[in-house]
Amino acid sequence: MENTHLVVGANGFLGSHVVRQLLEAGNTVRAGVRATADLRALQGLDCEVAHIDLDNPESLHTALQGVSHVYYCIVDTRAWLLNPAPLFETNVQRLKQALAVFCQHPLERFVFTSTIGTIGRVDNGLADEKLACNWQDQGGGYIKSRVEAENAVLECVKNGQLNAIVLCVANTYGAQDWQPTPHGDLVRKAAQGKLPAVIAGTKAEVVAIEDAASALVQAGKHGRIGERYIISERYADMAELYRHAARYAGQKPPAVALPLPLMYGIATMGDIARRLTGKDLKLCRQSLRLMHIMSPMSHDKAMRELHWQPRPIHEAIHRAVDFFCKPPAT
Repeated sequence: MENTHLVVGANGFLGSHVVRQLLEAGNTVRAGVRATADLRALQGLDCEVAHIDLDNPESLHTALQGVSHVYYCIVDTRAWLLNPAPLFETNVQRLKQALAVFCQHPLERFVFTSTIGTIGRVDNGLADEKLACNWQDQGGGYIKSRVEAENAVLECVKNGQLNAIVLCVANTYGAQDWQPTPHGDLVRKAAQGKLPAVIAGTKAEVVAIEDAASALVQAGKHGRIGERYIISERYADMAELYRHAARYAGQKPPAVALPLPLMYGIATMGDIARRLTGKDLKLCRQSLRLMHIMSPMSHDKAMRELHWQPRPIHEAIHRAVDFFCKPPAT
């Protein structure tokens, strides 16, 4: 078998960094993307581009020819959607269609990008991979879809159909965030002096995008089949992270810290407006809850078994600021 590595969702924030690191390690890489995908993140990279449609199994079969490793980086993260159906369509239904194809090929490793949202909460200490999600009812459609997706992958392992490893990835920050991601956009706004306030009391697990990509690559080498790995550098105070981005960019950091009770009041009005208008609004109680509900977590297992060593998140914030603030190409 050829040693070709297929990255599905290769033009995305994480996928493009996985492609870059696989190439730097001397691998032959096939970038699986939609025919209409924005390829700016892959510009200048020496990889083959394969057009993939998850609703078209033949496109996947073609892309898998000669492939030994697959890194699956497709996800819909729009937790604020009033109607969660698109989340289940992308995160679960299309994934299951793709898994039916992947299981027909003798892959050495299938590395699946999941989320720390599938890890359970604890009252004290650090949560780890042994704890299944115990707060789905509070997580809304996004968390429910991600738990179902992860379970679908692990079911394939249980049935002996797929050599899969699951990575539960924290919020990622860094350069080449072209879209940008919702949390990356807050870094951009802070760096450009356009973030007037932060939310007090919001803490979350975070990791540099380069280190998250490195974890996927390492999982392809060292990951134990059927295992989950928490991929995070630290449990960070989000308000301080965005203030740091502003200071690094030479901007005045946001002086106002809005308390959570006030934000929940505002978010409740957002929920009422959503129901009345039928329009999606990012500021809703569901999105706000996901900013602070998860427990601090241990990434010891990833460090021990994947030989993974994350770098301080502030370095990634610097790279993100440099990316967002660089002059446009001429």
